[in-house]
Amino acid sequence: MTTVMGFFWLLLGAMCGGSFGLPSKYVRKDTPWENLWGPFFLFVTIIIPIALGPVIVKDFFAVYGRAGWSAMMLPLIFGLLWGLGSMTLGMSFAFIGLSLAYSLNYGAQIVTGSMVPMLIWSPGDLATPYGWTVLGGVALCLLGVVACGKAAMLKERKLGGEATEAADPEGVAKKPRMGIGVTVAIISGVLCACYAVANTFGEGVRKVAVDQFGNSAPSAAWAVMSLIVWGGAVSSLAYCIGLTAKNRSWKQFDQAGAGRAIGLAFVMALLHDAAIYLLGLGFSELGDWSMPVGYPVFMSFAIIVGNFHGFRTGEWRGAGGKSIRWILTGILILIAGVCVLGLAHAIKTPGAVGA
Repeated sequence: MTTVMGFFWLLLGAMCGGSFGLPSKYVRKDTPWENLWGPFFLFVTIIIPIALGPVIVKDFFAVYGRAGWSAMMLPLIFGLLWGLGSMTLGMSFAFIGLSLAYSLNYGAQIVTGSMVPMLIWSPGDLATPYGWTVLGGVALCLLGVVACGKAAMLKERKLGGEATEAADPEGVAKKPRMGIGVTVAIISGVLCACYAVANTFGEGVRKVAVDQFGNSAPSAAWAVMSLIVWGGAVSSLAYCIGLTAKNRSWKQFDQAGAGRAIGLAFVMALLHDAAIYLLGLGFSELGDWSMPVGYPVFMSFAIIVGNFHGFRTGEWRGAGGKSIRWILTGILILIAGVCVLGLAHAIKTPGAVGA
């Protein structure tokens, strides 16, 4: 039953993770990038974790004091890198749209987030049937991502570069720049995967929260999540503040549409924090194989959800039958990859589904 609940939390989190970028499509076209994403990062990294922390976690701040810097330093450092990744993911949404940005970013996360922790903690597993099966599942997921990317490229070619309207992160509206957008999306995926690495180093805080303060696993997951996003606040908010000062876009916070942008940023932040909280909760249920198996499952389903929103909001309108066939093929391959990763768990821990 523990395994079933672990996958349930991961899939619920993937629905939130694949949806958090959707509200950004409804902001006014003349809204500067930083006027949406600055409030978003403020909500994600500071306001929501601190506001809900004492409600969810018993002795919220005391947990960190007891854990000490030795337990918190690595989650904070990798959280800072995650913040850079989340910030650049927001840029890639603007450059190339939800579908391609999600596919490339989450594809890079599948490789980095699933393989790096295995190489750190249990490299010997790679030479076992379990490791080979994990590699096969990851390879299938990547093949699905490639197919999704091919579909997006065909769509771009068919529509003559007018598939999306991009808002340049420096505040100047211009057409999408596919090469830059693809590069940014891949780099952001590698950096975003640092959240998964940070989570593996959060065991010290998690253990203190549970063993010394009597918190449940869900409460401990919130304590770890908050620590990671505080690290991300340094990088993401510093960039947004600098961009706001450079473009003097702080003046637009009292213009028409500013309230709408802040409201949309808040909705995005709720979905985002729900996604990473549920990811951590799922990991706490899945145990040792949460990273090599659970992380690709989470990302693959998030890609599927993100592409669904891309279809629903018209990103694929007029893209042509060939690109539609490629995107559907990619989604089917992703589902196959998830099934293979499930098989990997069955190889490593026979009968664990009923545990």
